[in-house]
Amino acid sequence: MRHGESIANLQSIIVSAPENAINGYGLTATGSEQVTQAALDTDLGCDTFIVTSDYKRALETAQIMQRAIGSAHPLTVDTNLRERYFGNYELQSDRNYEQVWMGDGRGRQEALEKVETVEETLTRALKSILSLESEHNGKTILLVGHGDVLQILLAHHNNIKPKHHRSLRSLGNADIRPLSKLKT
Repeated sequence: MRHGESIANLQSIIVSAPENAINGYGLTATGSEQVTQAALDTDLGCDTFIVTSDYKRALETAQIMQRAIGSAHPLTVDTNLRERYFGNYELQSDRNYEQVWMGDGRGRQEALEKVETVEETLTRALKSILSLESEHNGKTILLVGHGDVLQILLAHHNNIKPKHHRSLRSLGNADIRPLSKLKT
């Protein structure tokens, strides 16, 4: 699940660094409503384990989902689900995503801009998936995270090279995509 609309989304800026995202740029009122509606539209229930990024917008999303579906389990916070780090684009216009994504598709690394590569993002996210699937084998797990990290996981799940993650339909705010067991 991608987080609901955040203040960063509203301001059209990129917020991917822990020093900005852990305590800032939480959900807007619309974002909270989106998450509540997503909870009503899903069949997730009290047996669902919720694992979330520690960034404020994702953590707030997870808390709303936990209450709304009546999850009996405590939230698990996992820093491997943080947003992909966008380096020098931090706090800049979100129009810069397109430049990064075009570079991803060409296999170009964004070393000069200090952007985390799709491979690095996938590696850290899969580390969590392996652990979670081992710990909660056969259980329902809701991952609450961010657009790029989840989009890259979706590409991997669909046997698409991570550099082509934008070839899939983008995750919207509070969008939930069901997956069977993720290949690792």
